[in-house]
Amino acid sequence: MTRLFHACPFCTIAPPHILRRLAEAGGPAEREAASRTLDMTRQLRTARMRAMALGAPAVPVEAALLGRRMSGARSTYDADHRTRLPGRLVRGEADGASGDPAVDEAHDYAGITRDFLRQVFRRRSLDGRGMALASTVHFDRDYDNAFWDGGQMVYGDGDGQVFQRFTLCLDVIAHEFAHGITQFTSNLVYFEQPGALNEHFSDVIGCLVKQWHLGQDAKDADWLIGAGLLVPGINGNALRSMSAPGTAYDDPLIGKDPQPAHMRDLYHGTEDQGGVHINSGIPNRVFWRVATEFGGQAWGTAGQVWWSAFTTMLNARASFADAARATIAAAGTIAGTRAASVVRAAWQEAGVRVPAGARVAAGSPAGAPARPAATTGRRAKAAKPAGGRAAKPAKRAAAKVAKPAKRAMGKVAKAAKRTMGKAAGPAKRSMGKPAQRAAGTVKTAHLPTAAKRGAARGGKPAAPRPTR
Repeated sequence: MTRLFHACPFCTIAPPHILRRLAEAGGPAEREAASRTLDMTRQLRTARMRAMALGAPAVPVEAALLGRRMSGARSTYDADHRTRLPGRLVRGEADGASGDPAVDEAHDYAGITRDFLRQVFRRRSLDGRGMALASTVHFDRDYDNAFWDGGQMVYGDGDGQVFQRFTLCLDVIAHEFAHGITQFTSNLVYFEQPGALNEHFSDVIGCLVKQWHLGQDAKDADWLIGAGLLVPGINGNALRSMSAPGTAYDDPLIGKDPQPAHMRDLYHGTEDQGGVHINSGIPNRVFWRVATEFGGQAWGTAGQVWWSAFTTMLNARASFADAARATIAAAGTIAGTRAASVVRAAWQEAGVRVPAGARVAAGSPAGAPARPAATTGRRAKAAKPAGGRAAKPAKRAAAKVAKPAKRAMGKVAKAAKRTMGKAAGPAKRSMGKPAQRAAGTVKTAHLPTAAKRGAARGGKPAAPRPTR
């Protein structure tokens, strides 16, 4: 896969299949707005990908120049219905409300998302180092989308006939912020399954921020992305449903929600970057299943598991099976074997195949809290001995293999000494290497470097990764 797809070049909240249907089935105003949105999105994505191919920085210069006056300082701009970014500065970090609903929603919801990241995951802004947060509202005319362009968030006003303004929903804004987090951590390729995981992680963060702000438990939340974004009269309640993928909308103007909940219905076409907004329904339901099974607040154990897996354990081309292995391992490290079993069962229920013995070493998430939800109380007591239990059988197994190897070496060495004299030395050394290999029964070739160090220490967990 080429560099063109490596970083998230241009990540949107509304899927293109809705806009294409609207461009075909809507009235004159809806058709014009949808067609214009599709064309503008295509132009912006193409320009971004070309710039990246030519070596442009991951974060555009305009965003970098905003500086870090304080950790995650907010700057909200008005594009005045043009397409030049970032636009006219209308509200800074310390400024009061502007009176423009779109400006104030973008600014205030950015602050809520920033506070969530800091308090729940101990992360300083999107890059973990206090990156300034830039948002632009009133982008273009009747623009039916919101997007992350690699350096800032941008929101359209919607056409007013199908979509309301895209700053209306806290989870939409948190979703776009999360694309920035992914860009600075796993950097999931925005294509096919890695791209679906990219969208999925943004949906997870969107739901968690909304539930955290409302003080909801997992069982009380609606698990909808973009609830209230569709205007009254459209037969739909959101852009996506994490609890019931495929049920968010069904209307002649925008079509029927195509999201699958199971691998047997995986989309294999080329539309939407290989179905990044479609196939995200599969891991979305997995997370809902895990969060509701754990109970309590979704940003607690379930959120900590997903954060650890998606920010420290996945590479840019991760598949659903990779995400399953990572979240299972993270659950075992954070909350113990029962939690790992719950996560495994949720992925298997969605048709994702996870080998029974597959295991990935879990590390501490980048910017994780010093005392996350799963490191105190009874869950911590259940999780803590896991490393020791795993290490002891490995040591015993190694000892059992090593002793016969040593005895065999002794016999061979004595025979060689009697028959070969001085040649026994080289024979001894050559025999030592197979014995050493036989003694090391803990296989680490498939593990990250940190996990290998842990295995070399006798199965002890790897040291936490430092906060970026």
